[in-house]
This record gives sequence, structure tokens and C-alpha cells, in this order.
Amino acid sequence: MNRSTRREPGSKPPARPNAQRFDSVQAEVKPKKIDRFAERAERALSSVIFVRLPEEAVLSLGIEGFDVKIPLPVQTPGKIVKFDPSMISPESVMAGILRVLAWQPDHAQAPRYRALIRALRPELLAELSDAGLAKAQTKEWDLVEEILLALEGLYPEAPEPILDLALLREEHAKLLREELNEDRAEEEEDLALGCYRKLLAMEPPFAPAYYHAAFFYLKVKNFDRAVSLFTSFIKRGEDKDKVATAKEALRKLGELGYLDNAFKEAYDFIQMGQEEKGLEHAKAFVERNPGLWNGWFLVGWASRRLGNWADGAEAFEKAAILGSQESDTYNELALCQMELGNLDQARVSLEKALRLEPENVKIIVNLGALVLRMGEKGEALGFFRSALEIDPDDSLAAEWIARVSGGED
Repeated sequence: MNRSTRREPGSKPPARPNAQRFDSVQAEVKPKKIDRFAERAERALSSVIFVRLPEEAVLSLGIEGFDVKIPLPVQTPGKIVKFDPSMISPESVMAGILRVLAWQPDHAQAPRYRALIRALRPELLAELSDAGLAKAQTKEWDLVEEILLALEGLYPEAPEPILDLALLREEHAKLLREELNEDRAEEEEDLALGCYRKLLAMEPPFAPAYYHAAFFYLKVKNFDRAVSLFTSFIKRGEDKDKVATAKEALRKLGELGYLDNAFKEAYDFIQMGQEEKGLEHAKAFVERNPGLWNGWFLVGWASRRLGNWADGAEAFEKAAILGSQESDTYNELALCQMELGNLDQARVSLEKALRLEPENVKIIVNLGALVLRMGEKGEALGFFRSALEIDPDDSLAAEWIARVSGGED
């Protein structure tokens, strides 16, 4: 399924991930994330029952050579009070096995279940990959997750399903962050990190994992790790276009000063809520690199968080003049302009941000809130409804619609 995913060169400005979670490749997934995942697994497996069948019944399902002493998983329509033998069919057994392999891949009988289903449906890898791709395009996150987990459980030696799962979690995290759902976004990023660790530990090395993992670490601002992974990919990669992209990313990292200690310290201090220290380091960086837009972004980011709206707006404007083509630059600038009362300028900035990311729900909702403040109730509703069309689960847009429709300002 990963044939449809792409990475583009370039570095996003700070987007609010918790940098401390990714400072070391040995960082552990937080317990609460594991608990939530375990809860999902428990729900999924609650509709699976295990039954022992006589040999003739097993043969009637088209299953040959299977040890009848081993119970077969059967997918039922839901939690059941009383078992009905009519629930057993080749399809329900296959579905039960896939669900067990997805959510309990270390099950004692997993190797036998895996061998059984691979013998019955040797073409299942392609079928499930295509199904997962189709569901991913409609953003049916939970269903795609289970399909990819099933593929991983069914083909543990194959890196492709794990990479697809990592990319899915990254995409979901991005959308959750646009919805300002930071906790859930962090959960998805932690799970993506787990996928990348698994991929990077595989032997022989799977080159595409280094490429995508490098961009993941770049996104969460672990620049040293990103450089190491890009370098490893360049040595291993066979895709000439991706190798060229990795080289370009390395060049930009050096050219834009992302490996400078002052830049990294500025980012970390701001991220940790120590904006004054972050601003000090950001200013030191721009003194040495006045022509780099990302340094001015950090100055603006720290200033905005400190409530220094005019200084923040000035810094973001410099970042834009120096070539920033990141939607966050214009979104942050708009926040400062709104606080300064420059609503028309704020709208121009948000519209620029939206042109850069036309489906960014956060920006669309911000535009709706701005035009509502400007007295354009109908236009505001249009923005909020557009956000819901892109993401029907966006609670913030739904709340705004309820407020506006209820007559609140």
C-alpha cells in the first residue's frame, strides 16, 4: 500500500510535537498510549470465540491438514450470549484468524493460524493491501489500522505493512493536531515511532524505512537522528529520485542552520514552555544567520507565546520576506495580527496559509473564527462547514457551528 505515499523535501516549522519524546531512539512509549491500544485490542477481540471442531467439520470448511486439537478463532457478529454453530463458516474463521493476528500477534497458536490462512488464501497480501489503500483514502482510520495490523501479523517478515502503518499513524497524527487534539496526536506519533524502531531493526535493512523515518524525525525536530537516517538511506537506497531528495534534505538542513546548537536549543526551550530562554537563543541564532527565515520564525514563535504581539508579527513578516513557504508562518502571523486588531491583515495572512495547505482544518476554522469576529456570520458558517466536510470528526468546527447557529458571537 505504501506505493501511494510520498515525502517531499523541506522542513516544517515547529508544529507543537513534544520534542522530548524523540530525543533518543531508546525513548519508551508512554504507558497511557499502550493502555489505549490494549483497550482497542480488547474490544476487537471481544467478538472472537475459539472452538474445537471434529475433523469432518474442519474438512467441510475447506481446511486440510490442520490439527483439530487446536481451537479455531471464529468471528461473530458481536458479543454473544449463546454460541450458534451456524456462525461457523470459512469466512468467519478467516476473519477470526485475521483479527487474532492483528491484535494478538504473539498468540500461542499464531504460527499455525498464519500458515493456515496463507495456504488457504495466498493472494491475501495484495487483497488486503488494496483494501487498506481504499479505506485510507476515505480516512477510515480504525479500519485501515486493523487491516494493516492484520497484514503485519500475517506477514511478520514483510516490512511493507509496518511502513504503511507508520505512515498511516503520521497522517492521522497530522489531522488530529490540526484539530488541536494534541493528546491523541501524540499517541499516534508514539505508535509511529514504534513502527519505525521495528523497521530499522530488521535484517536485512529495508532502505525505504530509513527514508521515511528520517522525515519523521525531521518533523519532530530530532535533527541529528534525521541526518543519521538520511545518510544511511543514501548509502542503501536504490531509488535515484528518493536518494536525490534525501541529499537535498541534508543540504537544506545545513543551509538553514537546523544543525546549529543555538537553533536546536531555542526550539527545545520554547517547546518546553521556557519562552524567554528560547527567545534568547533564537536571537543569538538570527544574529549569526540574519538571512534564514526559520530563525525569525523561532523569534516570532517565542514572542507570540510571550504575548509580545508586535514583535511576533514583525518576526513572522521577516520570515515570510526571507522565503518561508510554510502555512504555519502565516497562521502564526495572523494570530499576532488579530491580537493587534489588524483583522484585514490577519485575513490576508490566513488566506495565504490556506493556499499553501488547502485542506488544513485548523486554518479553515481559524478563518471562520476571524470572519465571525468581523461580523460575517454566514461566511463564518461556510468555513466551519467546509472544515467538517474535510473532517466530519472535527469537534472544534462542530462547536463553532453550534455556537453561531445558536446566536452566540
